[in-house]
Amino acid sequence: MKILITGGAGFIGSNFIHYILGKYPDYKVINLDALTYAGNLENLKDVEKNPNYKFVKGNICDVELVKKLAENTDIIVHFAAESHVDRSILDSNDFIKTNIVGTHTLLEAAKNCGNVRFHHVSTDEVFGSLKPNSRPFDENTPYCPRSPYSASKAASDHLVCAYYHTFGLPITISNCSNNYGPFHFPEKLIPLIITNLFEDKKIPIYGDGMQIRDWLYVEDHCKAIDKIIHDGKIGETYCIGGNSEIPNIEIAKTILSLLGKDDSYIEYVKDRPGHDKRYAIDFLKIKNELGWQPQVSFKEGIKKTIEWFKKNEQWWRNAKSGEYQKYYNEQYDLK
Repeated sequence: MKILITGGAGFIGSNFIHYILGKYPDYKVINLDALTYAGNLENLKDVEKNPNYKFVKGNICDVELVKKLAENTDIIVHFAAESHVDRSILDSNDFIKTNIVGTHTLLEAAKNCGNVRFHHVSTDEVFGSLKPNSRPFDENTPYCPRSPYSASKAASDHLVCAYYHTFGLPITISNCSNNYGPFHFPEKLIPLIITNLFEDKKIPIYGDGMQIRDWLYVEDHCKAIDKIIHDGKIGETYCIGGNSEIPNIEIAKTILSLLGKDDSYIEYVKDRPGHDKRYAIDFLKIKNELGWQPQVSFKEGIKKTIEWFKKNEQWWRNAKSGEYQKYYNEQYDLK
């Protein structure tokens, strides 16, 4: 099988490439990535000499390039996205270009190259925010995006569905909860906490820290996508969750405890605009239809994640330098 993976130098995409090449050594993988701030080829050093792996630097909005790559592809697995809510609040332009226009460019290429199989990786944030006692999101939950990021992902989901209904494009969509694990860019909550504590710095926590997320270890997510692209029903959406609803403040306290530090490192900062209070996923459909469920508990996954960051200090120090530091200072009002 020949797979075109977009955004394969990012967090989830690079984990998926490692997973696919490890499980299916005969598969051929092309990784299309623009190498924006979160794209990092260091994530893929272990596979760069694999004869079945090829990296192409390019933008998913590049019509000619995307068409050329789609022509000899069995399936497109679309990870590429601007994905951080905070950045979408500061400036949403790139989110519209990449997440909507880029997805449209890929869909057009898939359609015009003989209806190439297309899997679209999306987020639970398209569904909005849950109340404390509301049932978790599932495939029938109405869309209610509340940030420029989630609105752009919702638009891309609708485009993918439209190409199935209008053109018969063989698509599937997955909406996942919050991922964590190796190669996680340190602007996100868990790697930010871990790396700040390694540097003996305070950890910024929005508002009261009671925002709840459903945490999914990234390898479990890769296994779910594997199931969907091989056995999923065309035209269907699958929700992927980690079965781990935890408030942000508890995440912080868990990591502090594991690193032998106290709560004095917590620094509460002004909450971000429109901060969703709770996300949670009901993954019963993918469990019943495809036999997938998360295997890694949060207790196990967070220890594995801390250990990975401990062993890969140069990776995260490189990631936190330069442009990231400017963003970090602006986001958390640090001078």
